[in-house]
Amino acid sequence: MKKIILCGYMASGKSTAGPLLASASGLKYIDLDAVIVQNTGKTIPQLFQESEIKFRKTEHETLKEIVQSDNGFVLSLGGGTPCYANNHLFLEQEDVISIYLKASIPEIVKRLAADTTERPLLKGLQVDALTEFIGQHLFERSYFYNKAKHTVITDGKSPEVVVNEIMSLY
Repeated sequence: MKKIILCGYMASGKSTAGPLLASASGLKYIDLDAVIVQNTGKTIPQLFQESEIKFRKTEHETLKEIVQSDNGFVLSLGGGTPCYANNHLFLEQEDVISIYLKASIPEIVKRLAADTTERPLLKGLQVDALTEFIGQHLFERSYFYNKAKHTVITDGKSPEVVVNEIMSLY
């Protein structure tokens, strides 16, 4: 069974393309953050507020359990998931098709600027500060995102085009 993992920065298209890809591939769709929320009964902002370290440990254990299952899936990771607890190593596993959904800084800003209130890391940032924050974050995280076996650029593309590009990779 195919194990497809989508990684990338927030607003890169993981949660939009993931369900479409799963449907087109006949696989189950899993959103890692949604599984964590379901398992803990708490929102991601609540878990972060309590303890980011505890959240990252829960995130790692949940990811490990999903990837080690024998089932096929399309899994969307949280934006920071590959950057902690050696989670990037899951992207390199032989039985995993990992894809970095890459969006440019201006594209991410455009997608996020309308509503930063749902994203704990971005709360209250104006466009200039948002651009700087995203640029710094992408710089720090790109090493881990680039551990994925494939990269699909999402700028200016419909979710359907992104899904078709992903499907052409396997």
